[in-house]
Amino acid sequence: MTAALTFLGAAGTVTGAKFLVATDGARLLLECGMFQGLRELRARNWEAPPVRPETLAAVLLSHAHIDHSGYLPRLVRDGFEGPIFCSPGTADLLKILLPDAARLQEEEADFRNRNGATRHRPALPLFTVADAERALRLVKPVAFDQPFSPARHVDARFRMSGHILGASTVEVVASGRRLVYSGDLGRYDVPIMRDPVAVASADTLLVESTYGDRLHPAGDATPVITQAVQRAADVRGWLLVPAFAIGRTQDLLYVLRELEEAGRIPRLPVYLDSPMGIESTAIYQRHPEEHDPATTQITAEGKRPFVPSRFHLCPTADDSKKLNGVDGPGIIIAGSGMATGGRILHHLRHRLADERTTVLFVGYQAAGTRGRLLRDGAARLRIFGEEVSVRATIMATDALSAHADQGEIIRWLRGFTRPPAMTYCVHGEPAAAAALRAVIEQHLGWRCAVAADLQQIEL
Repeated sequence: MTAALTFLGAAGTVTGAKFLVATDGARLLLECGMFQGLRELRARNWEAPPVRPETLAAVLLSHAHIDHSGYLPRLVRDGFEGPIFCSPGTADLLKILLPDAARLQEEEADFRNRNGATRHRPALPLFTVADAERALRLVKPVAFDQPFSPARHVDARFRMSGHILGASTVEVVASGRRLVYSGDLGRYDVPIMRDPVAVASADTLLVESTYGDRLHPAGDATPVITQAVQRAADVRGWLLVPAFAIGRTQDLLYVLRELEEAGRIPRLPVYLDSPMGIESTAIYQRHPEEHDPATTQITAEGKRPFVPSRFHLCPTADDSKKLNGVDGPGIIIAGSGMATGGRILHHLRHRLADERTTVLFVGYQAAGTRGRLLRDGAARLRIFGEEVSVRATIMATDALSAHADQGEIIRWLRGFTRPPAMTYCVHGEPAAAAALRAVIEQHLGWRCAVAADLQQIEL
């Protein structure tokens, strides 16, 4: 019996993760991500499926982020009817992420049709909310470390990767060969999530390389967060924090509560102005099995890990608008994390020109985004067609990243008891993947290559 793997995404890029595993008896798709970012990458979402969906026995997901799961509704729309296996936490997060992605698709198509901004008559969404709901009905949660069989003569297992809630490494054994995929690896010794679980062996290993060419800043984010909160209190202004709804928002709430209890920051009102952030925080609270010992102890003491002392939820648009008339000091956490959309834009438009405002970025800001422009010192910012003066103080920290850096990736790799026969660097820009490959070869002495788009290998 033979087994082969084809790289259908996340090879030479950090997006669109899809890996086709083909054995003599079954075809499985490992990940089912949307391409995001550059226009030429996004265009691949609209191409004919790289594999006939009806021929797939199952899909296995490492976690819920859209670049790993977001193509699922389209796959189902095009004929896939098999099970979608993932961890329980991932299954819960998919319930909010996939319908939200579908609504964005429908809204964009509607906007293009109303404004004539399309070459297609009519413009259509890549998939609909109905497609997302059909995909969700196929999801089959499997507990961590529980062996299962996604197809005939194929065995699999999920282990915690520590990246976000539900994030997993994936092991597939087919035709006597063991494939291990790192998914997105989390970090060590950080709040909330447990450390990535070690894997003992693999014949073929796929390892992510998002930060394969760099190390995260030494120390943690608390000094910058402390400074930002104290400034808001001192000038009686607002601290605006653009934050990703899943992972980063929970990290922030946890840190703010910890700093309050330690007496390091004043207890300001904290407004979570993100419907998805509210839902995902509730999901984090429902999965204590993934929490690290410190977070587990906080819960055992009767405290709520993600609830600062003066905490307010803003589930509706009216709740969000009312904040415009509230005097500071206070803290608003809202999406999107790079200020490319969402409710944070309304707050930025309303408060950037006020020198009492502080804006704190807590994640990577891609080139061309409003977040990047502000980090780079823009004096004016265009929001909703309006030029807004920037008099606010802009601060940033990269210490809350949920991705393992080069050193942490190597630390996880050292957990193998024997070297894989072959290792492939995936999910990284070319420079990052190449740097990680060189470090793996130099420090571990393993055979390693950078995966190429559409490359097929034998397992």
